[in-house]
Amino acid sequence: MTAARHHLVWDWNGTLLDDLDLVVRATNVAFASAGGPAVTADEHRVRFRRPIADYYAEMLGQAIDDEAFGRLDRIFHEAYRAGLTSCALAADATAAIAAWPGSQSLLSMWFHDELVPTVQTYGLTPHFTRVDGLRAAVGGGPKAEWLEKHLAELGLDGRQVVLVGDSLDDADAALSVGARCVLYTGGLSDPARLRTSGHPVADTLTEAVTLAQTL
Repeated sequence: MTAARHHLVWDWNGTLLDDLDLVVRATNVAFASAGGPAVTADEHRVRFRRPIADYYAEMLGQAIDDEAFGRLDRIFHEAYRAGLTSCALAADATAAIAAWPGSQSLLSMWFHDELVPTVQTYGLTPHFTRVDGLRAAVGGGPKAEWLEKHLAELGLDGRQVVLVGDSLDDADAALSVGARCVLYTGGLSDPARLRTSGHPVADTLTEAVTLAQTL
């Protein structure tokens, strides 16, 4: 018998924050800098994956070494930052947060020093026992190791946890620590890919919380 799941870990980009359009715009700025094609939102949702360098290599039709990825990553984030004030939370984000009966935290693969004040500006910080972002100069890798650190800081066993996110990488991270995952179709991934994953899938964040309570 597993321990009751009483803690919810939220993903940020594409989950609580509705930033698909901005991510696609910033991705296209990065691609254009390398002479690459423009990608549509639907294409991005179908083809995006981590490590992000692999996605970039496929779309640009060229090998992407660490130096090239570092440059593209900087260009992406400059464009992303420039448009961030235009982003809203997902329509039912605050309602979904309010609906979860246990403790909650937030783990993002966006830079920690920028994430923390941003979450504060949306008024969400008081809801979370911990907010963690990426503590590295260049991102693009899997979430699993960061989730392990996040739960260790919280003193939680993965079996007590449900993660709500919008990508298969979120699901892989959850599995890696023995947690469960509910996948949200309103974010950065193609819903059809999420539905074939075998994980519970929700079209709204409030539905995701309802599903999480049954796991």
